Amino acid sequence: MIFLGFADDVLNLRWRHKLLLPTMASLPLLMVYFTNFGNTTIVVPKPFRMLLGMHLDLGILYYVYMGMLAVFCTNAINILAGINGLEAGQSLVIAASIITFNVVELNGDYRDDHIFSLYFMIPFFFTTLGLLYHNWYPSSVFVGDTFCYFAGMTFAVVGILGHFSKTMLLFFIPQVLNFLYSLPQLFHIIPCPRHRLPRLNHGTGKLEMSYSKFRTKSLSALGKYILKVSETLNIVDVRQEMDEDEEYTECNNMTLINFVIKLIGPAPEQTLTVLLLLIQVRQKHPQGGGGGPTPQWMWIHTKILRLWEHLIPPLYLSSLLLFYHTN
Repeated sequence: MIFLGFADDVLNLRWRHKLLLPTMASLPLLMVYFTNFGNTTIVVPKPFRMLLGMHLDLGILYYVYMGMLAVFCTNAINILAGINGLEAGQSLVIAASIITFNVVELNGDYRDDHIFSLYFMIPFFFTTLGLLYHNWYPSSVFVGDTFCYFAGMTFAVVGILGHFSKTMLLFFIPQVLNFLYSLPQLFHIIPCPRHRLPRLNHGTGKLEMSYSKFRTKSLSALGKYILKVSETLNIVDVRQEMDEDEEYTECNNMTLINFVIKLIGPAPEQTLTVLLLLIQVRQKHPQGGGGGPTPQWMWIHTKILRLWEHLIPPLYLSSLLLFYHTN
């Protein structure tokens, strides 16, 4: 994954390569799971137990899910990226959540698997913490795709081999929302530029939504329908204009970063990073095997939320002081 990230930074790989290579890289991981564990049975959520029973053996579909999880985790952080501190910050929050979950579950049936996860997550957490210190606004170190792919695959490995691949998705709720919001552009139903970062207004020093501009007639019927529905729901800003006797359509790039800017208006980069990290912190807590949250996890999760909510504002203030001191 480090090689893939480096290649993407240098060569600007196409999306098909970003999907194919992580899929190939996940095969040895799935083979290790098949050889050492081979368990494909899941606990059925309570609303479906009347139909499916308490447990359900998914067979090969479970391996398909784990392969897709590995591909998703590898690309999820890279998709939600592009402003100082965001890539390292979201990775740090996810790592802290996983560590907390592992510690709480040490008294459960999969103690050894959670210890295995901790062997990876604790060093990853502290190295990412050091990276965040230098990557926070104004950044002196830029992570690039290399870190994003490495971090995503690290989470996939501990989730699959640690037997909490389903719980892992709960730590990626903002990334899942960003992926769903980005789907029309990722599948090129709506034209997608190479980079979808918010644009900097040099006059105000604030970040504004970035836009994709294209000929209206080049848009498929499905694309026009998606834009119409999105505009009606007020989740996408759509504009039409005439240029050289031809109609052009312009819409904001569909990323969670741009969507937050749409909600709050243009914002300084450090403010935007803080808000996105707070969204990451406030994600839903995992549920226990019985379908409901374990009391121990609820207590620990509340403490972690309070810790992060008190930690992020000082980081924001210190970055402001550093910014004004250096300028």
